[in-house]
Amino acid sequence: MKILVTGANGFIGKNLIVQLKNLGYCDIYEYDMDTDQSMLAEYTKDCEFVFHLAGVNRPQNETEYMEGNFGFTSVLLENLKNNHNISPVLITSSIQAGLSNPYGVSKKAGEDLIFSYGEENKVKSLVYRLPNVFGKWCRPNYNSAVATFCNNIAKGLPITVTSREALLQLVYIDDVVAEFIAALNGKENRLDDGYCYIKRVYQITLGELTDKLYGFHENRKTLIMPSLQDDFDKALYGTYLSYLDEDDFGYLLDMKHDNRGWLAEFIKSESMGQIFISKTKPGITRGNHWHHTKVEKFLVIEGQGVIKFRKIDEDTMIEYPVSGNELRVLDIPVGYTHSIVNTGDTDLITLFWADEIFNSEKPDTFFLEV
Repeated sequence: MKILVTGANGFIGKNLIVQLKNLGYCDIYEYDMDTDQSMLAEYTKDCEFVFHLAGVNRPQNETEYMEGNFGFTSVLLENLKNNHNISPVLITSSIQAGLSNPYGVSKKAGEDLIFSYGEENKVKSLVYRLPNVFGKWCRPNYNSAVATFCNNIAKGLPITVTSREALLQLVYIDDVVAEFIAALNGKENRLDDGYCYIKRVYQITLGELTDKLYGFHENRKTLIMPSLQDDFDKALYGTYLSYLDEDDFGYLLDMKHDNRGWLAEFIKSESMGQIFISKTKPGITRGNHWHHTKVEKFLVIEGQGVIKFRKIDEDTMIEYPVSGNELRVLDIPVGYTHSIVNTGDTDLITLFWADEIFNSEKPDTFFLEV
């Protein structure tokens, strides 16, 4: 299937094209503002579907709105008509098309043109009035608050919030791309008024948005992960990380060194506890304590050791040999004092999980030799 994508180098275009290629679509005509204009006539000869994503958002003067959002649409449709090409045309519009500002007026003119073209030429027309779209590769400091805030907060730059109560309607780029590919296969979501739509729309205030993003930024210091149970938070967190500087992907953990080796906290979660990692020298024992309520899991990933247990009111000791050659997870039940001993000749590397973040005021940890 030959597919024409205008605005191919833009935010939505780039995401759409890479996913089309992932799905095996090979004949993609990519047209953008830097493409030789004569190629539009060539591409419209045999393309079988058109994603018309090109448009103007931030012109130097208001006349460019109409030239870019209406004028180029006219040129595209004229080329299709001249080539007697009746392939479906999908166009991205904006929720601002219902407003009277110059941008909205130009978008509405483009919509009307597509609908008229479809009716006159018996061509399937798909018009999507998109709210704010967010996700990877969106240009910051342009026309997306999410992109600008992600970029600036990730880089430690200031942001301006005009009103914390201002409500944003957002759609995630992956949802947009999935809907567009469904439309390519004749399975678009369409309203009674003829407009097509993205099923999942998120609503959030600017204040809530910035609070979440600053929380993501602080994660490297606090190690506390945001709650990712909500699909929006997952999408936003992934989007935020995509704006990190390429020389700032990594960050150091605080390693607590002593005569036993070292220990470092890795990840903390208000709902899922915390993960930490340790290196234990040969012959060294860690632990010898028990908990009333806190539970843990131990996983040795390198070296040889033994994890010992004893119910605090009994004398019987239980031993579990552990090794990095066999990944065995040990649950640490409450009411059992426990320890881990490096019985090998090399360092013992262990991952630990606890069901709560350590609280020095209520550690629930009591020393008792196994």
